[in-house]
Amino acid sequence: MSDTNEPVESGGSAADTSGATASAGADAEGGRRVRVVLVDDHRMFRTGVQAEIGETARTGVEVVGEAADVDQAVTVITATRPEVVLLDVHLPGGGGVEVLRRCAPLMADAERPVRFLALSVSDAAEDVIGVIRGGARGYVTKTITGTDLVDSVFRVQDGDAVFSPRLAGFVLDAFASTDAPPVDEDMDRLTQREREVLRLIARGYAYKEIAKQLFISVKTVESHVSAVLRKLQLSNRHELTRWATARRLV
Repeated sequence: MSDTNEPVESGGSAADTSGATASAGADAEGGRRVRVVLVDDHRMFRTGVQAEIGETARTGVEVVGEAADVDQAVTVITATRPEVVLLDVHLPGGGGVEVLRRCAPLMADAERPVRFLALSVSDAAEDVIGVIRGGARGYVTKTITGTDLVDSVFRVQDGDAVFSPRLAGFVLDAFASTDAPPVDEDMDRLTQREREVLRLIARGYAYKEIAKQLFISVKTVESHVSAVLRKLQLSNRHELTRWATARRLV
């Protein structure tokens, strides 16, 4: 279900962003306002987020652009210069970390910084730490409510760091330690999507539940499971669950 459409920009042309920036501080009723770009490779998810938080008069959030992969994201973010980017971790073209790397000059702009909030289905420590090291101001999972997401967006706009409660510990532990994390060669063989499927399988999810959670088909889930079993030289999902549990991935 990956979205291969061209990047979408809302609320005016990409070339004329000065007017939008000038009005970014207040909405029609005098409340706060924040301009946001949505970056996620699933169209249905982007549509859902837009419906949940993008009613500007009610939430103060103006969605000014969308993107489905790394190249699209960099193009739209550069053109629209939003205050906040909601960024998925796993994207075609190099993932959220690559978007952060290529947008580093925008994050470093002292006058008009673009700030990033990761919004992902993954709650894996390596994903959280990777995007925070890349410059994101926070990380929340896709189980977050619309109200809490709006609040998180405004907090990130203010420069605060925002995390889903259980994820904050990953970051504190990672930055408190001076030791580099050990390299897991078996895990490195897996793609990001295969790791997501692996964790959900290990947590007891059925294929249909995984498909719904990740916005992919059941057939695609089956293909990922087969690939994981082959790469890890395992025979069935029970062995896979034991393997994941031993590495504290569940």
